[in-house]
Amino acid sequence: MIQALPTQSLINQWVTICPIEQILPNTGVCALVEGQQVAVFRVGDGTEIYALSNYDPFSKAFVLSRGIIGDRNGIPKVASPIYKQNFNLQTGQCLDDETVRIPTFAVRVIEMQVQVSV
Repeated sequence: MIQALPTQSLINQWVTICPIEQILPNTGVCALVEGQQVAVFRVGDGTEIYALSNYDPFSKAFVLSRGIIGDRNGIPKVASPIYKQNFNLQTGQCLDDETVRIPTFAVRVIEMQVQVSV
């Protein structure tokens, strides 16, 4: 797990996770941000970055960063490595059970550093 470092800002507080090259395309990493496990994903050719909770509510385990990246009808998604439920990377909505949604986080890349908003 990557330990995040805080970045100073007057408007938003952003936390630097790691250099973008440490996240291989179509994979995820887990970062501890303000006491929360956040799954950060680099999708496609590496230009799309998403962040959501690492907690899988179906298996009750912190495993989503190890999930399989893909898409369903053009929607970027991650499949849980345990029971294979799929989550929309943009919204956190479970694509297999409309009653379940997990938290998402704003994410950006500044000077080749991946940052998450807290």
